[in-house]
Amino acid sequence: MTATTVFPFYHGFIFLWYLFLTYSFFTVNTTDQPEGVFRYGGLWKYLTVLNVVLQTVFYSICFMSDLLRPIRRSRLVTYIISCRDLLFSVLAFPAATFVFLAFWALYSYDRQLVYPEGLDRIIPLWLNHAVHTVVFPLAVLEMVTCPHRYPSKKRGFLILGLCSAFYLSWVLWIYFADGNWVYPFLGLLNPFEFVMFSLSINIFVGSIYIAGEFLNYLLW
Repeated sequence: MTATTVFPFYHGFIFLWYLFLTYSFFTVNTTDQPEGVFRYGGLWKYLTVLNVVLQTVFYSICFMSDLLRPIRRSRLVTYIISCRDLLFSVLAFPAATFVFLAFWALYSYDRQLVYPEGLDRIIPLWLNHAVHTVVFPLAVLEMVTCPHRYPSKKRGFLILGLCSAFYLSWVLWIYFADGNWVYPFLGLLNPFEFVMFSLSINIFVGSIYIAGEFLNYLLW
């Protein structure tokens, strides 16, 4: 079987997988609100959920580009492939990698800082691993099996920086509007520590982006 034949099935399957995860998230029974979890902002305040939605959108574009690939000279196909590459390089790969590394690092240190025990009653173990563990190997597999054209560093960092700033603003908005931090450990930081932490996170995410670009260069 050729890549042209395999990729539509592969990307179609992963797209359906992420669609299923998105559905599973938004059908979780939250009637009995666990301690440490608040309603303001809904599930949209969590980076994990935003990442799952992002991956769903990304793989839907991959699936679409695979189906349309035989029409090579179409401007629409060229545009879709460009969107696919930009989305993967700047957002999908960095987000999946960051969620995996940051979540399990904090969870290993003190799970209450990022994933209160009460969540175990409403989020099954398989779903926790699907959205915090499996996302990373799937992103790496995409990197290994399919070449992606990276944008210029200036454009890449600009888009990544804007998205990071948007999410940080969303987290701050929720705190000032509701008095609760999306992630409990943020409440342990004073203003200076919060600023330094935010800068460190942005540097870390930028490093993930550069690592992804380098890996893509080595592979393709």
